[in-house]
Amino acid sequence: MRLTVARIGRAHGLKGEVSVELRTDIPEDRLVPGEVFDTEPASAGPLTVGRVRVQAGRWYVQFEELRNRDAAEAARGVELTIDGEESDEDDAWYVHQLVGLAVVRPDGSAVGEVVDLVTMPAQDLLVVKQPGGHRAMIPFVEEFVPEVDIDAGRVVVTPPYGLLAGEEPEVTGETSA
Repeated sequence: MRLTVARIGRAHGLKGEVSVELRTDIPEDRLVPGEVFDTEPASAGPLTVGRVRVQAGRWYVQFEELRNRDAAEAARGVELTIDGEESDEDDAWYVHQLVGLAVVRPDGSAVGEVVDLVTMPAQDLLVVKQPGGHRAMIPFVEEFVPEVDIDAGRVVVTPPYGLLAGEEPEVTGETSA
């Protein structure tokens, strides 16, 4: 199975260095000088890691094949991939398994579709595209995402008020005049 390790972001500087959006929990093991990655699309690679640095929590990579800013800009959006195996963990999913899943509330009402997973320092964020085009970012924690059912093709969410577009606050109790 093909797994995405990172997605190439913006060019940084003039010598071909790029920022990368991580899709792995172990970037220090995957992004090492000399490592060769296949790419998606395949026509963009393979790419060989030349140099890696981390600054303010952001990862920057210079690939041997990307020698200048123009080449780095042209590679933006390219995914770095490896051959990998399914995880043995019950509550671990790869991004490619989540993207495209229907997002519903516990009562089955539609919320949208998973379009991405963003890795953040505190927790991952599930990116959900709602029918109107709004993209909601829901913390990928059990309290807000109690169920992921890959086989059924759905994710159940219970996000706090305000994360989804078009929500009306629940009115309970008496109103005052």
